[in-house]
Amino acid sequence: MKVKEKRNERIRYNILTVFVLLVGIILLAQLFNLQIIHGKEYLETSNTRLTRESIVKAARGNITDSTGNKLVTTKMGFSLELYKTKIDVQTLNNTILSLVKLLEKNKDTYVDNLPIKIKPYAFKQEKEEEQKKWKKEMGIEENATAEETFIQLKEKYDIQEENVENARKIMAVRYEATIEGFSNIKPVTISKDISRKSANQIKEQGDKFPGTSLVTEPVIEYPYKNLASHLLGYVGKINSEEYKNNKDTYQMNDLIGRAGIQYTLEEYLKGKDGIRQIDMAVDGTITEEYISKEAVAGNNVTLTIDANLQKKVEDALKKNIKKIANGEIDGKKHNAKEGAAVVMNVKTGEVLALASYPDYEPELFAKGISQAKLKEYDKNSNTYNRAISSAYAPGSTFKMAVATAALETGAFTTQTLVTDSGPYSRGHHPVCWIYTDKHYGHGALNISDAIKHSCNIFFYEIGYRIGIDKIAEYAYQYGLGKKTGIELAGETTGIVASTKYKKETYNEEWQLGETLSAAIGQSYNSYTPIQMARYICMIANGGKAVDVSIIKSITDADGNSVSKQEISKKVNEKLGIKEEDTRIEDLKLKSETIEAIKKGMKGVTSEAGGTAYYVFSDLDMTIAGKTGSAETEEKSKVNGWYTGFAPYDNPEIAVVVFIENAGSGGNTALAAKEIMQEYFGMNAKKVNEDVTAIPNVLVYN
Repeated sequence: MKVKEKRNERIRYNILTVFVLLVGIILLAQLFNLQIIHGKEYLETSNTRLTRESIVKAARGNITDSTGNKLVTTKMGFSLELYKTKIDVQTLNNTILSLVKLLEKNKDTYVDNLPIKIKPYAFKQEKEEEQKKWKKEMGIEENATAEETFIQLKEKYDIQEENVENARKIMAVRYEATIEGFSNIKPVTISKDISRKSANQIKEQGDKFPGTSLVTEPVIEYPYKNLASHLLGYVGKINSEEYKNNKDTYQMNDLIGRAGIQYTLEEYLKGKDGIRQIDMAVDGTITEEYISKEAVAGNNVTLTIDANLQKKVEDALKKNIKKIANGEIDGKKHNAKEGAAVVMNVKTGEVLALASYPDYEPELFAKGISQAKLKEYDKNSNTYNRAISSAYAPGSTFKMAVATAALETGAFTTQTLVTDSGPYSRGHHPVCWIYTDKHYGHGALNISDAIKHSCNIFFYEIGYRIGIDKIAEYAYQYGLGKKTGIELAGETTGIVASTKYKKETYNEEWQLGETLSAAIGQSYNSYTPIQMARYICMIANGGKAVDVSIIKSITDADGNSVSKQEISKKVNEKLGIKEEDTRIEDLKLKSETIEAIKKGMKGVTSEAGGTAYYVFSDLDMTIAGKTGSAETEEKSKVNGWYTGFAPYDNPEIAVVVFIENAGSGGNTALAAKEIMQEYFGMNAKKVNEDVTAIPNVLVYN
């Protein structure tokens, strides 16, 4: 029995031994097949199996004017990316230098955010605190000079290049790779929107540039450059906090709306990115690439503005400001540098043009604005939208609201006369603007004539009779001191002078002198140009409230429209405003009230003695207007307003022009005239200005 068991054990052992030998032979044969027979073939195959995913950037939606002109669009351009591969550091540095030299030769730019200058060595950061913070982040000694820092970074990146300029070029790209988190799956973008010439040369010499990848990406363009910059806004690189909160929809280097419509409608304008698969050899050479998920472009936005009118408004505003500054209007040089203008449809509230000066070039932010240009913009507040974000004393343009209060309360009728023959008899005895040693006043006037001549005495009397709070009540009804709801961030509320405002703000009682001042548009009164445009619309259309807007429609790539309700809801959420913050009701005015006010405004522009008649007397159309000269805290600084509508009988547009330090309201009317000529296609007779003969006329309110 034992002999039989031993025999069986030997048999099992022999079988197991044979099995192991057979498996070993098979493995050796397979290894021979892999390494010897098909080794080269499989090596080539394995070298293409380093697969990476790359994002295919979606084009942002177009922004067009009301007639279809593209104000913001995208074109497809080449971007140069660099991946981290298994090449040694010196090969990497040499590759970078070769790429930079190729780009420079073809006049293409490359990324350079390195905050160190050479020849002479210096830090780009002006503040020492910024330098110390940056050095700490980079592991540089706190007290290192710019030159010492450069040397330390050169050692950090193992840059052997002796030429300092070349070394800095390598360093700039390596630095960008450091701060962007460069890896074998996350590239660093060396250059955006490179020329086709550079792209072709890089493709042709691909083996000389291991780890590089040329990708086609949408590049944001502003075909009209600076036009409507404050409306359109700009995009900028997403910051770390924004990326952290939106990882599901954004990539680390994505652009995101920062201002204007680009900011407000970011959710609609941003498309959905696709995915590109890239097969790359271990040496960094790309062997194959294909799209695994298509990108979807963003929605297209149509604005209410007209590009041609917008250009005329901007040009007219700029020209008017320069004429004031050069003393070409009233013979006096005023330090005028800033202003705003708004053109609005009086029936719908659609903004047909909106300008703020100085302006800026939004496209620079998309491409990567230089520190020098950014500093220039910051110094002059170029990106600041004065049409919606600054509130100014309205001066005599406020008198139509005061006149409304006087007539609607019954304190005055259209036939009530007030005599202006010198200083006002009450309060601090202020005088009318026309008062001089040789000219005591306007004489006896009714309310329409008081608007035409902008008589302060008449409006002092209104203020005295009805009080400041009645004036404030009607100012609010016109939408003054209340946001218009225009779809742009940064709109300010403004202030309506009242006893409540002073009590809540300063805990002080209201005084009669303040009422007199407020009645002519001074005191605490301060409104934005966009608010003033809505106010003029309501006068022009008989008191009907209008919904101010610059968005006409939003459509997706298939032509489907987004509902007005959805747009309004999304915009309000984005801007953090409630409907009640902007809503106003129709002003149910007596017909004689609105007619008396409009008649006075017609006299301003269309009748001798009107404060802007000298500007509009040759216009082949009857219009209505009101100028305003608003004093400021600076004694010598007087801001200027022109507000009006046209045509007089069947109003279509409201026009508001505001210029800081204009010297007088009348000085701003030239821009308004040019705007109306453009809108209505008129050819007014040429006016030869005599800048030395009419200075006294031009200080009219």
